[in-house]
Amino acid sequence: MATFLYRLGRFSYRRRRLVGAIWLALLALFGVGAATLSGPTSDTFSIPGTESQQAFDLLEERFPGGNTDGATARVVFAAPDGETLTDPQNQAVVSDVLAELTTAPQVADVPDPFQVGTVSEDGRIAFSQVTYSVPFFDLTDEAREALTEAADVGRDAGLTVELGGEAAMSNEEPAGTEIIGIGVAAVVLIITFGSLIAAGLPLLTAILGIAVGMSAITAASGFMDIGSSTPTLALMLGLAVGIDYALFIVSRYRHELAEGRAGEEAAGRAVGTAGSAVVFAGLTVMIALAGLFVVDIPMLTEMGLAAALTVGIAVIIALSLLPALLGFAKHRVLGGRIPGLRRTRDPEASDGRRTLGRRWAELITRRPIPVLVIAGAAMLALAAPLTDLRLGLPDEGSSPPDSTQRQAYDLTVEGFGAGFNGPLTVVVDAAGSSDPQAAADEVVTSLQGLDGVVNVTPPAFNEAGDTAIVNVVPQYGPGSAETEDLVGDIRDQVGDVGEVTGAEVSVTGNTAINIDFSERMAEALLPYLALVVGLSFVLLMLVFRSLLVPLKAALGFLLTMGATFGAIVAVFQWGWFNGLLGIEQTGPIISMLPIFLIGVVFGLAMDYQVFLVTRMREEHVHGASPTDAVVVGFQHGARVVAAAAVIMISVFAAFIFGGEDVIMQVGLALAAAVAFDAFVVRMTIVPAVMTLLGSRAWFLPRWLDRILPNVDVEGEKLTQYLEDPPEREPRLEPAKS
Repeated sequence: MATFLYRLGRFSYRRRRLVGAIWLALLALFGVGAATLSGPTSDTFSIPGTESQQAFDLLEERFPGGNTDGATARVVFAAPDGETLTDPQNQAVVSDVLAELTTAPQVADVPDPFQVGTVSEDGRIAFSQVTYSVPFFDLTDEAREALTEAADVGRDAGLTVELGGEAAMSNEEPAGTEIIGIGVAAVVLIITFGSLIAAGLPLLTAILGIAVGMSAITAASGFMDIGSSTPTLALMLGLAVGIDYALFIVSRYRHELAEGRAGEEAAGRAVGTAGSAVVFAGLTVMIALAGLFVVDIPMLTEMGLAAALTVGIAVIIALSLLPALLGFAKHRVLGGRIPGLRRTRDPEASDGRRTLGRRWAELITRRPIPVLVIAGAAMLALAAPLTDLRLGLPDEGSSPPDSTQRQAYDLTVEGFGAGFNGPLTVVVDAAGSSDPQAAADEVVTSLQGLDGVVNVTPPAFNEAGDTAIVNVVPQYGPGSAETEDLVGDIRDQVGDVGEVTGAEVSVTGNTAINIDFSERMAEALLPYLALVVGLSFVLLMLVFRSLLVPLKAALGFLLTMGATFGAIVAVFQWGWFNGLLGIEQTGPIISMLPIFLIGVVFGLAMDYQVFLVTRMREEHVHGASPTDAVVVGFQHGARVVAAAAVIMISVFAAFIFGGEDVIMQVGLALAAAVAFDAFVVRMTIVPAVMTLLGSRAWFLPRWLDRILPNVDVEGEKLTQYLEDPPEREPRLEPAKS
């Protein structure tokens, strides 16, 4: 592979105009596709095989035209202090608001709270559950504006009117946070290279990569469902790895130039050596992300595939377009020095200078046991909050306190109880019952006898009379453990009653679907973690020809995940540092975050493992003592790996301030994971363990060494090729710049 990449790097450098034109054409092609083929994003998701999904599908079949997937809006009214909504003047205002909504675009039903009984006992609070004829993402701007304008009618008349439900949510995604990450990345690159040109190339290629990737995802939204968070997550990951992969190759290119090689030869060697590690690192990220399909959640699958696509594009650009740009820049990547910054012609210098990285490595190798104990204990302490991890999906109770959604939620709790914010839909399929009405009545009676049930509505049958809907209001909120237990009781106890009468009973609705989704994520967490750790062991065994190095890497990855999960629990569940981070509400961890985090961080952790330990192995293979191999190998890669980690942390952390719960949690989790893995695990624990293991770190049974393929990430075959090329090819001579 290294030899092929060497040739690719030289070709791209030599034919730079052709390569640049091809990438510009691809960008234009995907841009046109995004402009002409794109469709709306969607947050609808299915959970194949779960009871709530099966019940939802049954409702769509048995209640045609019932708007089972239509958007909803809860309009909550509150009377001024000392008044009630039943006062004639206030009731008239409520009627005016409802009349405005009745004529609003895409509205299917506007119940009158005074007729359907959704007025609190004291008469101060009431709500109307408005139903739309289209799903949330099909709502027009006119429909959204009409909802807000209707609420303003009530507010202008002196009532408190707050809006909840899907239709009250903004369909606009936060934008611009990635600019913060790019800005910090630019500063880090400038400090690392001391050159505007060298710093600008990774930024340029990363921006082009995400432009192509985002255009492809946008075009694909016209043919498949793309979640509203998917493009942001793909952007976040593609930007981070795009900068990092280019950083490693540019750094190696500068090293080759500093060794006196001509531009084309330097580009070929940079792509053949650092590019091999980029390919491996990128493939690990892509495999882990694509492996999310094993969870069998379509939304998570398309999210993983979209992110994997952007990573793949970042790898291809780093291997092809970047050497072409180096061909345009030539030796200028060593120039353009920034006044006030020390010029770093070769960040990977191996001339024995006691750089900060070398001093850190020497400190660790002198005291490996204390370093290992302190770092390991710190990571375990950070992981302690993991025992309190609670998975769930955000509801309006976790919205910012000053938002209309949160105020509507709180008013509903005040007037009716927390359960009214998350009613359950019980579906009675009585097609196999001799008396559907009696079966449904028996189910209602059983529901009324359950603990935690506040209200049960009479069964509402479809036109065929074989399926009934029973709405159940729980005592507790939609995200509570008590409501989750209630759903289990309905399925166990009421389901048994249904079987006696010949009916099938199932529970669905947003609350039940969210519960099933969280349970599916929790069940898949350990198997997916085992899959990823097992994959990491096999891949690293191929790369390092060792048993202990992959084992150490896998255990380090588990430490990283434990500390990261502990950090997000402390912040998002316990509320630590919420004021500093601008997080206004605590709540459960997004259900899909742990699995998605495992997939992404696995690939990123392998990046640093490969870039650091391959240099250590290279020194060991060339005859250095175990300790010297650790020190020199660490010095080679520490500066660039540290810069790459800071860039990734900056890009991910910028999304913490995006305002959307999912993106904030993902941004913080990824930033924390990179910090823990790069600076604690890979740059502290790994050198300490490698020192303690000594030569034993590279042990591999001979029989296993013979059957394992040699992926040659270190470029040993390339070295042999350059020293003794095949006779059929002319010996490579340095090309003129």
